[in-house]
Amino acid sequence: MILEAILFALIIVVGTGGELCVGRAMQETGQLERFRPGAAVSLLGRALRSKWIWIGVAMMTIAFFSLLLLLSFESVSFVVPVTALSYLVGAVGGIFFLGEKVAWQRWVGIGLVCLGVTIVVATK
Repeated sequence: MILEAILFALIIVVGTGGELCVGRAMQETGQLERFRPGAAVSLLGRALRSKWIWIGVAMMTIAFFSLLLLLSFESVSFVVPVTALSYLVGAVGGIFFLGEKVAWQRWVGIGLVCLGVTIVVATK
């Protein structure tokens, strides 16, 4: 039970943290102005020089291996819905780490997802 909770926390918090870091790197890198192979390679090169990309990739790697370990003893039909709590962590992280604004409609959707996770956990 404790191992399960730790693995879920790693998947949800560390994995979403990794996505937030990659998002920050891409904000700093800039947008792809034209979809041309040369421009895409240039953008990728700039992104790979960002520390946030590498921090994000490391965090997402930890989350991925935590997911593999969790799936070795829990069913996919339980694990996948519970990891949907990452929507909540992502919204909160987007506000505080990336300075995003989250509309009330998104909060309603996130609330519904959290309600669904509660139902899944309660019926385990």
